Order: sequence, then C-alpha cells, then structure tokens
Amino acid sequence: ACFRLLCSLLIPALFLSGILCVCLVVLLWGIRLWIQQKKKQLTSAGKDGKRPLLVAFFHPYCNAGGGGERVLWCAIRTLQKKYRNVTCVVYTGNRDATGEEIVEGAFRRFNIKLTHPVKFVFLEKRYLVEASLYPHFTLLGQSLGSVFLGWEALLKCVPDIYIDSMGYAFTLPLFKYLGGCRVGCYVHYPTISTDMLSVVRNQDTRFNNAAFITNNPLFSKFKLVYYYFFAFMYGLVGSCSDVIMVNSSWTLNHILSLWRAGACTSVVYPPCDVQTFLDIPLEEEKSTTEYSIVSVSQFRPEKDHPLQIRAFAKLLKEKRLEQQPSLKLILIGGCRNQQDEERVNNLKRLCEELEVSNDVTFRINIPFEELKRHLAEATIGLHTMWNEHFGIGVVECMAAGTVILAHNSGGPKLDIVVPYEGHTTGFLAENEDSYAETMAYILSLSPEKRLEIRENARRSVHRFSDQHFEETFLLSVEPLFK
Repeated sequence: ACFRLLCSLLIPALFLSGILCVCLVVLLWGIRLWIQQKKKQLTSAGKDGKRPLLVAFFHPYCNAGGGGERVLWCAIRTLQKKYRNVTCVVYTGNRDATGEEIVEGAFRRFNIKLTHPVKFVFLEKRYLVEASLYPHFTLLGQSLGSVFLGWEALLKCVPDIYIDSMGYAFTLPLFKYLGGCRVGCYVHYPTISTDMLSVVRNQDTRFNNAAFITNNPLFSKFKLVYYYFFAFMYGLVGSCSDVIMVNSSWTLNHILSLWRAGACTSVVYPPCDVQTFLDIPLEEEKSTTEYSIVSVSQFRPEKDHPLQIRAFAKLLKEKRLEQQPSLKLILIGGCRNQQDEERVNNLKRLCEELEVSNDVTFRINIPFEELKRHLAEATIGLHTMWNEHFGIGVVECMAAGTVILAHNSGGPKLDIVVPYEGHTTGFLAENEDSYAETMAYILSLSPEKRLEIRENARRSVHRFSDQHFEETFLLSVEPLFK
C-alpha cells in the first residue's frame, strides 16, 4: 500500500517536473531568439557595407583609475591596433561622467591614447553590485546582483564577443547562452579561493572572517557549507567561458582548481607602467645619514599596514642600540572613503602606542610626481599583503630602483620577486620578526651590493611591460575572433 501511494505521488511529480523543465528550456530558447532579433535591429552596417564586430567589456567601474582599469584600456588599445573592423563597447555604471571624460581620464592617469572611439553603454543598476548593499552573504548578493546588471547590459547592447574584465563571472552564462556571444574573461582575483575556504575551515580570524564566527563552531560550519556551495556555483559559471585569462600564477592555480578549464586558460600579466619608473636614474646611494623605507598601497585592511608599523618599530628598537643612520617609514596610499580615513587614524594611534610617530610619515592621495620622488630616494620598498594576487605596487618599486621586501605568498612569491638569470631581485618575509630581520639585513649590505640587487630587479620587470601584455593578450583572445 505504501509502495502504491509512493508511486501515485512520485509519477505525477516526475511528470510535472519534466513539463516544467521543457517549459523552462522553451522559454530560454524564446528569450535567446528574441535577443538575436533585437541585435539585428540595433546594429547597422559600416561604411564598407560590413557590419562591425562588437567586442564588449563588462567593467562597471571603468573610471576608477586602478590597476584593473589600466588592463581594460590597454586591452581596448591593443584590439583597436590589431583589428580594423572592430567596435569596442564598455558597459559602465559611471553615469557621473561622459564617455569623452572617461577616455580623457584614461589618458591622463595611464597615458593610454586610444586610436578609435569607444562606445559606452551606461548602466543604471550598478548599486546592485555594491558590497555595502549586502552586509551578510556579500559574495552571493554581489554575484546575483551582477546577473541583474548583466541583464540590463545585454538588453541595451548585444555584442558578438563579450569579455568580463572585472571579475563578474556570473554574467558569463547570461551572455553565452541567452546572448549567443563568444565569451572571455580576465580574472584579477578569484571571487572565492581555496585559501578562503581553508581560513574558514581552520577557524582563522582575518579581515574577511570575523571573530564571532571563528569562536562559534556552528557558525563556522554553516559558513564553510555556504562557501563550498558558492565555490561550486562559481566553478560552474566560470567553466562556460571560451577564453580565460588570469593575471598571475597564484590566480591560475585557484582558477584551475575551481573552474577546471585548463585548455582555455592562460596567464596574461597585467600591463605595468614600468617605463615611467625605469626613467628614474639609478645611482649609487649618496646619503648615509638617513634611510627611507617606502610602502605604496591603498589603505585597505588586506594590505596589512599594522604589520609594517610593528616590524618597523622592532627594527628601530634594535637599530637604536647600534646607533646607525636614522630610519624613516613613509606610508603612501589612496583613501577612497570615510572607512579608509578611519583606518589611517587607527594606524597613527598604533604609531603613538609603539612610540614611532616621529619616524613614520603618512602621504595620502599624493600626485604621481611626488610618488616618483619618494621611490627614487627610498632604500627599501615594503609590501605586506598576504596572498596578493599579483602586486603592481611591487613591480613599480622594483622598476623605480628600491630593494623590494614583499610578503612570501601570492604573486610576489610566484611571479615577481623571483631570481632573474640566477641573480637576486629582492626579498620576501612572512611575519613581524622576519620583516624586521630582513630590513636590518638589507640595510647592512654595502651600497654596491644593494645597487647590484636593484639593477637585477630592474632588468626583470620588462616581463610586465605594456608590450609584453599586448603580445600575450592577443594570443589569448585569438580564438574569440575565429
């Protein structure tokens, strides 16, 4: 009787599920046909009678002026140089500026001049991908928000080739299966990484894993299940990409383990403006009365400025006993908002606690020429972010001629601060003690030995030039144009 009851319930349920699945497939197919029809109506032939190939970049914050934006504008310039019958489109949420102002801003900030006009599609729903909108389940909230923002983009302009250049992987299936586009992406940083999973699994307290979660086994288990579910979904949407470009070996390892699409994945180092820094003359140090240690990075929690200050305080304590030349730590960075400013105030309080306020200088949102001057005069370039995905700031310090000391993880460890032609290009450290010890060691070297390391570092950074980016980028995206 129970079996008959089960069958009488199960068979209609399966039948109903089948009908719903068929209806969903028909609905999605209908939407795809409607979008294709819309595309034909919206696009017109060029002067030569041929319809231009539309290549769209999904970059909602294209006017931000960071390293990700430098990749975007270099990629567009590269495509314009190589392909004649291509129109580049940028989906942006920067509605406070005109297209001309955005292009002008790219030229002013990055010295990137585009050879042809760019079409901008202005999106109204960018607020849906703001982290502040999702105080909890931020990853999931932003990813679902990006799908709605992507849908708005698709309705406004249906491209032939779609490239997500900002890390919104959940938009990829939308453009591939509903938009009928060939899709590619440039991954600066995986939305979730296997490192993030291990942080939650091991109940470590970090800036993205609050103490109230690590101290509660139930919360930790729930967060781990949520992260594993999100990682599975992230892998699913990412694997539908036809071309995957990543910015470093560290990002490559994570994307390969999550997306499992090795055949179409390649490393394309971001284009760093190395030439500007290489123009700084490399001379043997003149001053032996004061050494400066410079840090260049935005005042964000993951950059770990407190580690820099604590390691510097430890170094000063030991150095004062030996009465050597005076030392100065200069923290250079950008403040984006009130939270960043509050972070700087907390760092200043930490300097007071450790009694190093007179030896630490904060330089916030400074002009580029001043940044160059500080780097030209510095002995050590300092960088402390754990698992930095690439590290443009590290490359810039090396190009400018400082002796770099970066974190022994991520991009700096795997790609940047590596021996060049068998010679040392810089140093790596992991904690307060090892940073202090390594800084002391660098300062103990002779000026001649330091100059040798600086020269090696300079020679090694040509791998990260604009020209190298153009070559590797074109090789990677070639399948999208066939």
